Amino acid sequence: MSSNQKPPSKVEAPQEPFKRAVAGCMRALAHMPELEVAYAAEKPNLNRSGNTAKARLPEPPRKLDPREAAVLRGYADSMALRLACHDVDLHRRMLPRTANARAIFDAVEQARVEAIGAQRMYGVAQNLDAMLDDRCQRAHLSEVKERSEAPLEEALAFIVRERLTGLKPPKHAQKLADLWRPWVEEKAADDLDRLARDVNDQRNFGQSVHKLLAALDMAEDMGMDQSSEEPEPGDDDSSVGEEGDTQESDAEEGSEASQSERAEASADATDEDTMESGEAPSDEFDEEEGDFSEGEQPSEARRPAAGGRAEPRATDYKAYSRRYDETIAAEDLCEPEELERLRAYLDKQLNNLSSIVARLANRLQRRLMAQQSRSWEFDLEEGMLDPARLSRVVVDPQQPLSFKREKDTDFRDTVVTLLLDNSGSMRGRPITVAATCADILARTLERCGVKVEILGFTTRAWKGGQAREAWLQAGKPAMPGRLNDLRHIIYKSADAPWRRARKNLGLMMREGLLKENIDGEALEWAYRRLLGRPEQRRILMMISDGAPVDDSTLSVNPGNYLERHLRHMIEEIETRSPIELIAIGIGHDVTRYYRRAVTIVDAEELGGAMTEKLAELFDEKALPSGLSKATAARQARRGSPLH
Repeated sequence: MSSNQKPPSKVEAPQEPFKRAVAGCMRALAHMPELEVAYAAEKPNLNRSGNTAKARLPEPPRKLDPREAAVLRGYADSMALRLACHDVDLHRRMLPRTANARAIFDAVEQARVEAIGAQRMYGVAQNLDAMLDDRCQRAHLSEVKERSEAPLEEALAFIVRERLTGLKPPKHAQKLADLWRPWVEEKAADDLDRLARDVNDQRNFGQSVHKLLAALDMAEDMGMDQSSEEPEPGDDDSSVGEEGDTQESDAEEGSEASQSERAEASADATDEDTMESGEAPSDEFDEEEGDFSEGEQPSEARRPAAGGRAEPRATDYKAYSRRYDETIAAEDLCEPEELERLRAYLDKQLNNLSSIVARLANRLQRRLMAQQSRSWEFDLEEGMLDPARLSRVVVDPQQPLSFKREKDTDFRDTVVTLLLDNSGSMRGRPITVAATCADILARTLERCGVKVEILGFTTRAWKGGQAREAWLQAGKPAMPGRLNDLRHIIYKSADAPWRRARKNLGLMMREGLLKENIDGEALEWAYRRLLGRPEQRRILMMISDGAPVDDSTLSVNPGNYLERHLRHMIEEIETRSPIELIAIGIGHDVTRYYRRAVTIVDAEELGGAMTEKLAELFDEKALPSGLSKATAARQARRGSPLH
């Protein structure tokens, strides 16, 4: 190539113009020019905090057919309409108190905002129809035969949509809607008609939905705070704090907030935030998620018992059957020869990454070893006799004897549990990187005297296993709870040396191992194992690439069933136990769930994120439980005590 020729410019991927067009339309429809739009191979997700929002849409294929394009635009339009036509704080105040009524209230509100766009723009109506049809097809809702297997909130949302827009349910949703339509029409035909008059007024519409719930014999589920129906000026923003600082400031300044403000801010905000992102885009917040009863002070509600752990709070989560669940050692799932082969394959895959993570781990090791170094206090009046200073007594008998004492170190007896997501979405590079990082960190921490446990979680089958079969044989009772068989894998127990467990991590490379993920129960399992450990300091690190997903369970329970249980477990561990919890999300925003968390875009960043978060924990001195270094520094500047 001659010197005056320019190098060829980078060729743009064929789907890039389409992605830019969708993002531009989304910002215009939402009236948010600063809306951040990203694309990833995950379920759609909307994360709103104050006046800013981040949307994640499915990554379009390189060869995009018209149907796939319409589905993606449908998700984008649905999120944009929620941003433009939905008042988050008003919705939170009007939410019913229990799960069933909340699921219906959320689904019908989403139908309202989508109906507004469908009425005004024909193209939006077509996109939404394609998106809803695709969603129902993926959930196999066209195959339902009885009401017991047809979620009421989904059916009611389609019936309400039809009343508001005149549009029939999509092809794969017709069977679902028809199963519930006679019962709903018989009980609440007039209330359905009333909804159409209030479609542009969220407050009146929400009140009409409460009347609809009463007509459907769900009045006991109604729990709208009537005192907050007409909020004082400025109330709408009272429950939304500054992004990234809300949880910390709530923890340190809870005593300064009034009881009524905390009750409203924590009034079961989970369901607004935890609507299944693949089913209906939802708004997510960083607020603290307390469940304080009337008249209870937040500080008392969150205070652990004298033994370091408060009594667990009740949750409506259940498993239909635990008979088929298994907790199994990695070596029992695979022949020794195959484990050796899989481990060799793992080593071969990431030679370059291993050296990078090893350097980071060595840096962590130096920091930990420095904390464990011994130091002494000299010239004391009591303690161990200091022989180095006996010469002074020989020279001058009047000199007193000198004693010394070893200083206490802040480095306590510690155990770390690494809990790895073994779901299908981790297949490929993410699970390979996770296994390698866990392996190198376990070896490093073991050198420093820190015990390490490596656990994995998945399910035994796709779309339900023997538990689902038992449910089908029992006649498909309604609201069965979790409908899959858990598989919890012990790759390395805390007391096992690294050299004996090293080959077990190769199991993650085995084809067919990675299936679905039920994060809440996995977190509870790892947490209970840690509670039984004798070490003074116990750290649990969760590594995941998405929200909990099990198609079998979510097809017959509320769409946020698994996510709500995950939030419940996180709240229990973070506020009512001595376990220190950290989370790392790979391409998935886990900061909306966990107080101490980091999100990485690429799996290659995992080694750095794991070592950095562990280093931060070990660097913290003996602070009161629940306080970070930043919190302690702010309190010190204000002159507040740390006790």
